[in-house]
Amino acid sequence: MVILSKQNPIVKRLASLRDKKGRREQGTFLVEGGKMVRECRESGQEIVLVAVREDYAGEEEGVVLGRDVFSYICDEKTPQGVLAEVKIPQTPLGPPGGRCLLLDGLQDPANVGAVIRTAVAAGYEEIYLADCADPYSPKSVRASMSGVFYAKLMRGSRAELLPLLQGVPVVAADMDGEDVFSFAPPETFCLAIGNEGNGLSGEVRKMASATVKIPMGEHTESLNAAVSAGILMYLLGCNTKRR
Repeated sequence: MVILSKQNPIVKRLASLRDKKGRREQGTFLVEGGKMVRECRESGQEIVLVAVREDYAGEEEGVVLGRDVFSYICDEKTPQGVLAEVKIPQTPLGPPGGRCLLLDGLQDPANVGAVIRTAVAAGYEEIYLADCADPYSPKSVRASMSGVFYAKLMRGSRAELLPLLQGVPVVAADMDGEDVFSFAPPETFCLAIGNEGNGLSGEVRKMASATVKIPMGEHTESLNAAVSAGILMYLLGCNTKRR
C-alpha cells in the first residue's frame, strides 16, 4: 500500500521531526538518504521506521510513501528516496574519559554537524554542547555525514555541563590567544569553541587554562567556527603526540 495523504498519522509524525519540538516530543530524529540510512543501521542506532518513496520501493524495505508525501516530510530539496526515523540516544551526562570538545553556544546547525563530523574523524568523540543548536536537526545530521551516529553527545546548559569539566584543562579558541603552532597541549584536554558571532562565553573564558589562536593573514578577520575547530583539533592532537 502506498500512503498518499499528508494527514496519515505516520506522515504527520515524520514531518514533525523537522522541528525541535517534534523531536523532543517523539524522542526521535530523521535520517535522509540511502547512504546515511545504511550507515545509521551499521552503527547500531535504534531505527524506529524506514520509509521509501514509491519509485524507490524494492531498493529498501519500509513504509511506502507517494512522491508528494515523501517530499513533504523531507528537509532536503532533492530527497534521495529513503529516510529513517531513529531514536535519539539518551547519553548520560558525565566527565570526559579523555580528549574532548566543548561547543559553547554554536547556533548554526550546519556548523554543529560539520564540527561533529571532524571531531569523530580526529578522535574527539566526547562532545559537550552547551546551549547549542540541536545536533539532531536535519541540517546538522546531514552536515555530520554520519558522525552523529558515532559521537557521544552531551547536551545541556552551561550550568549543567561546565561542572563536568572541573579538573580538566580547557584549551579555549580565541583570537587573543597564543599561536597554536607553538602551543604544547597537555596529554588530555578539552578544546572549547565559541559562538559564531560572539565567541566564547564569559563562563568558559574564566575556566580556560590556556587560550590559543590560528594565525591569519592581515586581510582575514576570522574563520568559520567549523573550519577553526577542525584545524585546532588536528593541530592540538598532533602536538600532543609529538611530546
